[in-house]
Amino acid sequence: MARSVRWRGAGALAACLAATCLAAALAMAPAAPASADVATSWRTLPAGPAPVSNPLEGFIPYAGSYGTFPYAMEWFYLPLNAVVTGPDRYDWSALDRQLDTIAARGHQSALRFYLDYPGKPSGIPRYLLDAGLATHSYPDYGNNGISVSPDYDDPRLDTALDRFIAALGARYDGDPRIGFLQLGLLGFWGEWHTYPYDGSTQPQNWFASQTEQSRIMRDYDAAFDRTRLQVRYPSTDNADLNLGYHDDSFAVETLPGIGWHFMDKMEQAGTTEKWRTEPVGGELRPEIQPCIFDSPADCPVIEDGADNDFPGSVAATHASWLLNQYAFEPGYPAATYAAALAAAQSLGYRLRIDAVRAPLVTSRHRLTVGLRIDNTGVAPFSYDWPVQLAAVDRHGHVAKTWTAPWRLTTVTPGAPREWTTTLNAGGLRPGRYTLVLRAANPLPGGVPLRFANAGQDRTLTGWLTLGPTVVS
Repeated sequence: MARSVRWRGAGALAACLAATCLAAALAMAPAAPASADVATSWRTLPAGPAPVSNPLEGFIPYAGSYGTFPYAMEWFYLPLNAVVTGPDRYDWSALDRQLDTIAARGHQSALRFYLDYPGKPSGIPRYLLDAGLATHSYPDYGNNGISVSPDYDDPRLDTALDRFIAALGARYDGDPRIGFLQLGLLGFWGEWHTYPYDGSTQPQNWFASQTEQSRIMRDYDAAFDRTRLQVRYPSTDNADLNLGYHDDSFAVETLPGIGWHFMDKMEQAGTTEKWRTEPVGGELRPEIQPCIFDSPADCPVIEDGADNDFPGSVAATHASWLLNQYAFEPGYPAATYAAALAAAQSLGYRLRIDAVRAPLVTSRHRLTVGLRIDNTGVAPFSYDWPVQLAAVDRHGHVAKTWTAPWRLTTVTPGAPREWTTTLNAGGLRPGRYTLVLRAANPLPGGVPLRFANAGQDRTLTGWLTLGPTVVS
């Protein structure tokens, strides 16, 4: 590329790609006019290993502090009656305490509210029970009558759920402490089924009517614009809603062919490509968590047609995260730890900057930066966290930070993007700087999003080093 700006050493730099030669050229650079940039061609950024853990992806545990496996998000359930204390009366303290505790570890939360959790006291608000809400007792799943299944189509319960969802959205939509909110509320564990009391396995059908299911989904879709939502089962009723999905029998009832597995339902609903805009999560089936990463895997066949195919399930679902408590407690032994870690890293996004174009010498009026970014993972990043560039001085201090108009959610696997922006370099003193990049976690003290590049954390922790520039 012809260079129209006169500066000493330009010809030598064009023929020299070594870092020592670049440093020498930069040392000669300050003679450039103040009105123009000395541009460079695209420069490859070396790839690096996948980060050990990254926000909003990978294996996650029930809320707690663990040293057995890397993680950046935590899971918890909450009974509805911990918040709903009466008609249109809410006490948010239990939810805030749990969110704050997890955030203090630098982690986001994934959560679900429930009315009926087998083996735990009922989550139904007391005032509804006192008003005569009908319930069913059952012995299944070790419950033995501890919890009860409510009449999901009682108008009083319907009204309470409608209002709760609206109040929840008004207070928490966009809260940086929350990564993913599952719709919950209906069915055992808030998992949108009452099996075997489903009208087929048993004559009784305790589950909510289709009308009630649709209303709950649309309530959530109306109440939340920013926080990402997930519902258990794909269906034609939610295909057009801003809802992702969670497969809670991952790698056992995932791959299609049976007719009722997760991907069967995705195909029937026409939502197999919805992962491009909405997140997929779930739980690695608990019975196979201890054995799925053995070589060879020796897991029981839990259901007819069980596949126990973790890589195939990841590829089919494009899942970003999975609850896998075994990884954290008791933790995988040395023989399978590496395989489990690789499996966790195979989930979600893997962002990498393939090349950068930035001026080696720039004026104090403008700084034009270009990036080529790729996603070598299986899913997009779920949020448009601010993408920031910064100039770091020779003392390691951030001299200026800019927010670029780039959206991480648009970087889908298999579709690299090229971004360019021109920044106002006003206020930077003449001198040498290092350009760095990050996607800023909106959670104060949150785990940084790390790129799969060798220069990640090289200049500053949490930032990717792009290269040098001189402000003249």
